[in-house]
Amino acid sequence: MAIEPFAIPDAGPAIDDLRDRLKRTRWPEGARSPAAEHGVDEAFLKDLCAYWRDGFDWAEQVRRFAEFEHFCWTGPGWMGPGWTGPGWTGDRAGIHFIHVRGKGPDPIPLILTHGWPGSFLEMLRIIPLLTDPEAHGGDASDAFDVVVPSLPGFGFSDRTLQDGLNTFRIADLWADLMRELGYEQFVAQGGDIGASVSTILGLRYPERALGVHLNYIPGSYLPYLRDRAEISPEEKAFRESVARWVDEHGAYWHIQATQPLTAAYGLNDSPAGLAAWIVEKFAKWSDCDGDVYRRFTRDELLANVTLYWLTGTIYSSFRLYYEGRKAPLHFGADDYVTVPCGIAAFPKEAPSPPRSWVERGYNVQRWTEMPSGGHFAAMEEPELLAADIRAFCKRFRRKADA
Repeated sequence: MAIEPFAIPDAGPAIDDLRDRLKRTRWPEGARSPAAEHGVDEAFLKDLCAYWRDGFDWAEQVRRFAEFEHFCWTGPGWMGPGWTGPGWTGDRAGIHFIHVRGKGPDPIPLILTHGWPGSFLEMLRIIPLLTDPEAHGGDASDAFDVVVPSLPGFGFSDRTLQDGLNTFRIADLWADLMRELGYEQFVAQGGDIGASVSTILGLRYPERALGVHLNYIPGSYLPYLRDRAEISPEEKAFRESVARWVDEHGAYWHIQATQPLTAAYGLNDSPAGLAAWIVEKFAKWSDCDGDVYRRFTRDELLANVTLYWLTGTIYSSFRLYYEGRKAPLHFGADDYVTVPCGIAAFPKEAPSPPRSWVERGYNVQRWTEMPSGGHFAAMEEPELLAADIRAFCKRFRRKADA
């Protein structure tokens, strides 16, 4: 296994190809619908794609996130041969990650894991707040050594051609990566898919995970319920809300979890289609009341979409939904996250379980009801999320073995 510096690849003619495809987009006729009830608003998407074609500067975005140090770790492939990716082949997995050491007397190692349809770019706003809190009005003693990996099949990490690479396997990879970096103990934090990976790190590696901090409860999480176990009215209402949410908003999940390749053909070929599929989630899942520009700039949105486009990873990102359906986070009788857990509950994260439901499977030591924010917490409310992580982790300041 080896860790090497990672240089962000030159996009070369791929950007020219992208712009040409955008020029030749074949738009559906009569796509407008009242309040965008049929999907992404036509005028909005045409405007965004026009900017993507004529105004968006990928090279400038690369300079922005190249300010952080990037690395690639060649870890065990876990699933045997069949990995593909930039510069890495064979039976070992190339995992891209950012690593920033904290500026403080005793930084705690912290691994931040993103989800879908995000990427490591979600974490760019929050990294400086965690690694150099003194520069942002905080206390240097609250610093972290931050590791931000790209999930397998996302961004610059390798893609596997084999089935079976689920969040349980990824948690094993993350544990190996942290050990390779010299961190025997660490805190795991995440949202969306990253919440599943972080949960599993706490579940399977209690001797190494100091604690788990989540800004999302994994969608497949199901605590162990004994026969005829009673659930509270609040818990029952939550489970009913999940069913309604899936019925009204879960079409993307069902497609990605059951027929990921079928959907990926069109999205991998059409940049406009890819932008609609991804940006719609930023608009619907964030705390923006439908106006996505209240939370994200066009450049931020398009940097994320362009990363998916240039790396050709929409299908490989979908595969984690397929794998998650086969290996959901359903707790058995002996499953319980015993390490301390902190939950940052953002108001626009839906459906959101009550604390009692979470405490059936997690040792919740901190629960914070946030005043604003949604699914993409590290981008929407980096200051709030960073402050909650710092407050939760104060208990570990003398325990971290960095």
